[in-house]
Amino acid sequence: MFVRYTIGIDEVGRGPLAGPVVVCAVALPDTLAQRGAMRSHSSNKLSALHDSKKLTPKQRDAWYAHLTRHPRIRYAVARVYPRQIEKRNISRAANLAAWRAFTRLAVRGRVFLDGGLFLKDKAHSASLKAKTIIKGDENIPAVAMASIIAKVTRDRFMKRMAEHYPGYGFELHKGYGTRAHLAAVRRIGPSPIHRRTFLS
Repeated sequence: MFVRYTIGIDEVGRGPLAGPVVVCAVALPDTLAQRGAMRSHSSNKLSALHDSKKLTPKQRDAWYAHLTRHPRIRYAVARVYPRQIEKRNISRAANLAAWRAFTRLAVRGRVFLDGGLFLKDKAHSASLKAKTIIKGDENIPAVAMASIIAKVTRDRFMKRMAEHYPGYGFELHKGYGTRAHLAAVRRIGPSPIHRRTFLS
């Protein structure tokens, strides 16, 4: 049976001083979305589905587990690391990751990207009938799902990096430019996963 999908794509990690930019693409079957199957599930004690920034870490983890284990939802994640971010610039790096995540899905459908993302470039987005939507993570369920998976994936990666590069507090700020993080860089110097051009 032919399945129609709505594909949502979102990124996390555009602004941090360290770590990768992470993009997730989620393929949500239209029949699943139409039945409202991704609303709050009391049996799983899930909160209402929102953009990842509006959820607590516990809520994000619950949604992440639910979404990544769901038998009918497909997803793919791609990362671009600091060296490539500095070589390409953050916008191009995020779009590269979006393209990689999209192609790894190996399905087609209506594509919605959160504001600022394009599939390689605007011409490719047009040929694929992809639309970039401002605040797409607040209005399109598939984009909100991608936001959650990308956020949890990146946060867990940065927690692992905290073990490899202690002293920076990656487990707390996830690479963002907090006062404590900047003080640690001044004290220790940049780590291999810092975006050095972001520190200047």
